[in-house]
Amino acid sequence: MTTRLSHRLSGSVGWTAALSLLFFLLYYLYLWLVVDLRLIYHGGGAIANFPVFYRGWEFFRDFLSYPGGLVEYMSAFLAQFFYIGWAGALIATIQALLLWLCTGSIIRTVSGWRPRWVCFIPPILLLMLYARYSYQFSAAMTLLVALGFVCLYARTALKSNPVSLLAFLVLSIIVYAAAGVVYLLFAVLCAIYELLIRKRWWAGLMYLLLVPIVLQIEGLLVFDVSIANTLSHLRLLFHKPDMTIVTMACILYLFLPVAVLGLWLLRFFGVSGRPFFRGAAMLPRVIALALPFVIGAVAVGLSHNSILKTTLEVDYYACCRMWPEVLQTANRHPRHGFASRVVNRALYHTGRLAYDMFTYPQSPDALYATNAINTYWRLFDTYIDLGQMNQAEYALVICMEMYGERPIILKRLALVNMVKGRTGAAKACLGALSRTLFDAGWATEYLAKIESDPNLSTDEEVQHLRSIMAEKDKAFQIIDITILQELLNRNRLNRMAFEYLTASYLLTGKFDMFIANLDRLDDFYYVGIPRVYEEAMLFHNYRTKSNVELLGREISSAAHQRFNGFVDVFIVRHKQDDKAAFDELSRKYGDSYLYYCLYKQSGMKK
Repeated sequence: MTTRLSHRLSGSVGWTAALSLLFFLLYYLYLWLVVDLRLIYHGGGAIANFPVFYRGWEFFRDFLSYPGGLVEYMSAFLAQFFYIGWAGALIATIQALLLWLCTGSIIRTVSGWRPRWVCFIPPILLLMLYARYSYQFSAAMTLLVALGFVCLYARTALKSNPVSLLAFLVLSIIVYAAAGVVYLLFAVLCAIYELLIRKRWWAGLMYLLLVPIVLQIEGLLVFDVSIANTLSHLRLLFHKPDMTIVTMACILYLFLPVAVLGLWLLRFFGVSGRPFFRGAAMLPRVIALALPFVIGAVAVGLSHNSILKTTLEVDYYACCRMWPEVLQTANRHPRHGFASRVVNRALYHTGRLAYDMFTYPQSPDALYATNAINTYWRLFDTYIDLGQMNQAEYALVICMEMYGERPIILKRLALVNMVKGRTGAAKACLGALSRTLFDAGWATEYLAKIESDPNLSTDEEVQHLRSIMAEKDKAFQIIDITILQELLNRNRLNRMAFEYLTASYLLTGKFDMFIANLDRLDDFYYVGIPRVYEEAMLFHNYRTKSNVELLGREISSAAHQRFNGFVDVFIVRHKQDDKAAFDELSRKYGDSYLYYCLYKQSGMKK
């Protein structure tokens, strides 16, 4: 009988361990391959609280000046590995695993229950926050430190009363210094343990009364902060205006005290959790083992923000100048406006804007206008590409105030200053970058270049940007047709300004200005006439009953055939009924400028 029971118990433990391992393996793969923590590191103008980290004593010293600085420093360091997708996912998974272990240990110690599926709730809540592209790694790290010290206290509290009190005071000093305001959670859980398990109500009440004393004395003597200043950090803990995310983060912090009290009350009233774990019936045990997977799948399914992911991915690939990846990613949500703007940049850099732009959704503001929330972040690279260095610098300075000294901002500021010949400012940015974990090599290389050649006369990128750079300082302006015209007047070989200006004329129906701009085609060595321009010329000829001067070029027979086919479908077969012709034209010509002129949309062809 004893042997059989032992065998059953060991089998149950083995299955539990195997399924727990499988859960966290899937957890890791989801963070790595689906969420992609590189996007949280990048931020894309949507994540404002990702921490900055520099190597060196001076940076570390600042974290010693306030409660919680040590954990914040450690969190900032570990979070930098989000830059490497698989490494960041591994660190985040280990953090979730440790939360699971601490939660299980505390629940078993305080409530006497062993409901293993409950212990998966904190990791799942954390996964939901990642799926919504919210940076909560630092907040979760402070929670983990608090729970870890609760587990440590539970081991020491089994000794004599004086030892327990001394252990609580010592651990309180350490937790408050290392994790800051989360010390309150540590104290509450220790008090619950004393009240419910050891039945020492006087110890529990004493621990709660000691909290303000520890906060006041240690805060003033060590950190020179008052209780009010410490408590004010509660509202800064989650760094997110989104109330859904704030609510989820609060649940993450409050889950364990509430769960412990709830399970203890169930046990107090005689409700047993045994049937769900080691009882004779197979079905309850199967349900208990499967629950974490079911809850996790439903939770991430409801939380995953695929549109925000696409926005971040498109911006990430664009900042890395990975143009084919931009186009592939944008196709997942082709109707997303911001993706269209970055897609046009990718089309330009791959030499396809004048050929394929209407293969993708377009609108009059698809080239450069953005919403007001992330305007500066989304414009600085376009300004740099066009040669608007003063405008780019202004946008980057605003971004630094909003998002901190992100490496991408420092790199762009260094480039802008190098183009403008301000080596002192450039070296300041490069010096900061040289103390980061992953951009130090790039910064060191440019610092060496500046030392050997202050004018950077051999750097192709710097010299190209100088050749197209606008010379006049202006107040910050959103890119428009006027700016593009000025850039072309400055340097008629600014190909991006030419293609963006021409595309703007087409998107807004300014055919006369488009035709007047065609004499610049010879400046850029196009082979023939780009397809989009051919369609615009044929449409203009048909509408005005005149012929555009081709300046020695010819419209291809394929373009004529395509135009005649469009006319046949719309005019001959459907008698100019745009609603009747919509399906057929979308199927055959949804990627053409002709279709855009008729329906004010594009990218419809399957």
